[in-house]
Amino acid sequence: MSLLLAMTGWHVEDWRGRFAALLPELPVVTLGEPFDRRAVHYVASWKHPEGSLAGLPNLAAIFSLGAGVDHIFADSRLPPVPIARVVDPDLTTRMSEYIVLHCLMHLRQQRRYDRQQLAKSWEDDRNQPAARSVRVGVMGLGELGLDAVRKLQVLGFDVAGWSRSPKSVDGLVTFAGEDGMAGFLARTDILVSLLPLTPDTRGVINAKLLGGLAQDGRLGGPFLINAGRGGLQVETDILSALETGTLRGATLDVFQTEPLPADSPLWSHPAVTVTPHNAAMSDPEAIATLIAAQIRRLQAGEALEHVVDPARGY
Repeated sequence: MSLLLAMTGWHVEDWRGRFAALLPELPVVTLGEPFDRRAVHYVASWKHPEGSLAGLPNLAAIFSLGAGVDHIFADSRLPPVPIARVVDPDLTTRMSEYIVLHCLMHLRQQRRYDRQQLAKSWEDDRNQPAARSVRVGVMGLGELGLDAVRKLQVLGFDVAGWSRSPKSVDGLVTFAGEDGMAGFLARTDILVSLLPLTPDTRGVINAKLLGGLAQDGRLGGPFLINAGRGGLQVETDILSALETGTLRGATLDVFQTEPLPADSPLWSHPAVTVTPHNAAMSDPEAIATLIAAQIRRLQAGEALEHVVDPARGY
């Protein structure tokens, strides 16, 4: 029985050391070395190569090494075994920090004051709307979305949520599905996207969606914050919406191509804040500990936690 580390772009030996310390009784192997494919019972994956998990006859579970699982479902030859995602309280808190930070940046017009500082301009218009008069819409009501909702509500923002299927959340106005999208967007001044990337959500942040955002809010126009997945957004549509005034500003932590190419106009657009996909960096030690605990659950005959629904992709 062994654990296979199937990853690209990360230092595999660091991860081997972590798992070896946490699971000393379990051999840890990697794709870059010979190993007995019949002995592999568990896989820890981050963007594993296409087909590299095929031919593992005793595989019991696949664990994502990141918050998302779209990188796993990109493999068309994926074995039909349970897939578990990471639910890490530290990661959740970090994401909420990011969302709160940028909602406040837009609320308090910080980018505008940055420009005024560079111009050494002290302008008379210093009025600020209150958080209670600004409507935030959170797309995605999973662990990350619900934590961000609660923390935004503490600050007084008028928050609503949207999810693909109906959800009832105490103290939160919720919308669901295609039928609920128009009403959700029409009451949103700051749109926060924390959706998973699935075939149904790819490209969802497009011209049609942005055109449905509220134009009557206290911020003078709507803002976008995408800290979910780059594949959710159509960047040409975001740029067009900024140019026409449909969108007043955007904070983007994720992109269609990463790293963001040097020639992307997003880098220099005065209404765009770019961050390098670090809204909620996963702590490697915490993730390895969580996965090790899951493996011990399986070995004890207990049910796997945080299992992904393959039909939904999350």
